[in-house]
Amino acid sequence: MSQQPKPKISASRRLFLKTKLLKKATSMLVNEKEEKQRERETTLCERVPPLQLSCLSVQELQTLYRELHQKTDVVDEERYDISVKVAKNEKETADLNIKITELRGKMKRPALKRVKISADAMLGALLGSRVKESVDFKANLKTVKKEEEKKEEVTDWRKNVEAMSGMEGRKKLFDAGQ
Repeated sequence: MSQQPKPKISASRRLFLKTKLLKKATSMLVNEKEEKQRERETTLCERVPPLQLSCLSVQELQTLYRELHQKTDVVDEERYDISVKVAKNEKETADLNIKITELRGKMKRPALKRVKISADAMLGALLGSRVKESVDFKANLKTVKKEEEKKEEVTDWRKNVEAMSGMEGRKKLFDAGQ
């Protein structure tokens, strides 16, 4: 039996290090969130100056409203353009992923289930509403008439010998052959 080597760090030391790492990671996450919040506030202060509406007249407020409305329209147009570009890129990546899976040849085929179905139900599913009753296949078959073979009547050859004798009989045989 092979013995597993003892770990170089004891279990209590490993637990202590894990807890220290987790505490450090949580403090780093908190610091990162605070940093992002500060960056957001500074960029908003740069882009949108604080409004001082107390000393403005009605006319000035209306012009300010129009300017803000135009700015929001521009921002909405940019947001829409970006969302269209993102949707287009996502569709292209999905198409490329499909092509990659096709090239690799690893298409997942769905498992087919065996279905027990009667012949009438199958015909109903295939032909739809055209078949309301069970189909009688024998009734739909064409009737073929067999040609009756020409049967040569067997006659007494002795009666015919006298009629076929001589040149006249040979002429009759020759005419019958043509």
